[in-house]
Amino acid sequence: MKRKITLDCLAVYRIEVQGRLDRQWSAHMGLEIAIEASGGQTTTLTAEVDQAALHGLLRQLYTTGLPLVSLQCIEVF
Repeated sequence: MKRKITLDCLAVYRIEVQGRLDRQWSAHMGLEIAIEASGGQTTTLTAEVDQAALHGLLRQLYTTGLPLVSLQCIEVF
């Protein structure tokens, strides 16, 4: 049985944006974020966060001007 996502539970999210973010970008967020560049075309971020932190992360990504390609919940704790 899959665990239901709630506002306060932690989950692992995979976020893909079109364009390139450098590894230092995640340092100012105060989150453990793995950043993986895919040949310069897209950047994939993987983060274990709750819903509040996810919304904050998405707002910060919006300020970069890079289009959001996908957002996927990988695992819920």
